[in-house]
Amino acid sequence: MRLAVLAMLFLALPLGAQVKITQAAPDRILVEIDGKPYTSFYLAPGGNKPYVWPLSTASGVVVTRHFPMEEFPGEVKDHPHHRGMFFSHGDINGFNFWATEAGMRDSQKGPKKASMRLKRVAEAKGGKKSGTVRAVFDGLDASGKPIMTETRTLTFYTDPKMRTVDYQIVIDPLEKLTFQDTKEGTFGIRLATTMTEQKGGGRMVNAEGKETEKNVWGKRSPWVDYSGPVDGQTVGVAIFDHPANPRHPTYWHSRGYGLHAANIFGVRDFTGDKTQDGSLTIERGQPLRFRYRVIIHTGDARAANIPELYNKYSSTK
Repeated sequence: MRLAVLAMLFLALPLGAQVKITQAAPDRILVEIDGKPYTSFYLAPGGNKPYVWPLSTASGVVVTRHFPMEEFPGEVKDHPHHRGMFFSHGDINGFNFWATEAGMRDSQKGPKKASMRLKRVAEAKGGKKSGTVRAVFDGLDASGKPIMTETRTLTFYTDPKMRTVDYQIVIDPLEKLTFQDTKEGTFGIRLATTMTEQKGGGRMVNAEGKETEKNVWGKRSPWVDYSGPVDGQTVGVAIFDHPANPRHPTYWHSRGYGLHAANIFGVRDFTGDKTQDGSLTIERGQPLRFRYRVIIHTGDARAANIPELYNKYSSTK
């Protein structure tokens, strides 16, 4: 009798609760969570910036826009350079790492289009509770010369109620680098159209309780949550800015049309004060590190207990 009870308990356990990481092709790494495909990390295919797509809740509700990776009914098709989850900036030494897609033209007066190139995948390791991918890239100027090396470390966690992704990037300059003051950056996620404030029933809220784009865009805050309806359910995406990040708390480039982004550099744009300068310069031997956590949840920020989750994250070293 006792053995039968133990057997029933064993069968009830989530045996597939794990994260599996597989490099299925030279340009992408696949992530499985709890035995199901979750997302792919695209390793700068064709010189484009690296990006992660799609992202979904634990139950499989997709919270990222499908365009331009695939066609999907009802989606808006603006800003084709907003792909899933990504890190990039619009002006580094006069080069544009934000809009790197093939076919996108340089502006006459703006920064010239840059590109990214994979150097190596340094780690691709799964586990029972989490899995980690670490990849190293060269950032190339318009002539193809490397001006920086980026090491990106992504950790995916298993959880029955939510999906959590930690994203760390370390930028090692190969020459003097200046991140210019522009709103076109930096750590971003393009959300599903139905979640947006403009086209759906979405609403963004920051750590200070301010709501809507009018009160969140261009303001500083340690976190912003953006929630809205997808397939009849309310789902949300929170981005956490780690306290150790430069200039914490970050400014937010989160828009009513669906871009959800943290950006410490665009101070002049965000404040509307032309006397401000949010640029940042680093020299060789002065790496720049950013850490973010993304929480993909059901319900709004209050239902997901985002303030408490951020407090736990902020205490991590």
